[in-house]
Amino acid sequence: MKYRTVGISIDLFTGMGAAVNALPGGEIVPAIDRGLLDAAEFNNATSDRILGFPDVSKVCMLQSYHQNGEQFEITFNKTKYDALPAKMKAIIENAVEAASADMSWKAINRYSQDYIELQTKDKVRFYKTPDSVLQKQLEVFDQVDNKKSAENPMWKEITESQKKYAERTVRWYLDTQVGARMAYNYYFGKKPAAKKA
Repeated sequence: MKYRTVGISIDLFTGMGAAVNALPGGEIVPAIDRGLLDAAEFNNATSDRILGFPDVSKVCMLQSYHQNGEQFEITFNKTKYDALPAKMKAIIENAVEAASADMSWKAINRYSQDYIELQTKDKVRFYKTPDSVLQKQLEVFDQVDNKKSAENPMWKEITESQKKYAERTVRWYLDTQVGARMAYNYYFGKKPAAKKA
């Protein structure tokens, strides 16, 4: 499969057998339209609609380990930032944190609206990625991680730290947070027809 992705996902999807092409976002739809790509990933429902994905594909796979979340950030030149007075640094730190949180909340609202519009207006069909593919992603990522860890001590240090953090935080999350599916189905799922007396 001729597939578009970027970053570490190139190694992941190449390891899963895809012929990866790391195109910029604005070139994805024309490449699919011309048959240069069979599939692509970008970011979220809003980005997909803005870029025109529904014009070239009516199928979208949901859920993947390669990008199961997003982060919003503002990047500064470290030398310039370090030269600022402490009060100015504190203002910037708080403003960035507030802007990132605000953007995350607004993103949930936008993404959920565009997810519905992709289905209703654009007639895109959504499917959950099969568990067998998700399992394979984990196995291939371990191979990528092992290779990069052997090549780069900083890579190894970072991924080991991330795994240690994830072991603690995800266990807490899985043990303490109730899944939303039951409540969602209870309130918004199709109700059985009332029994006739």
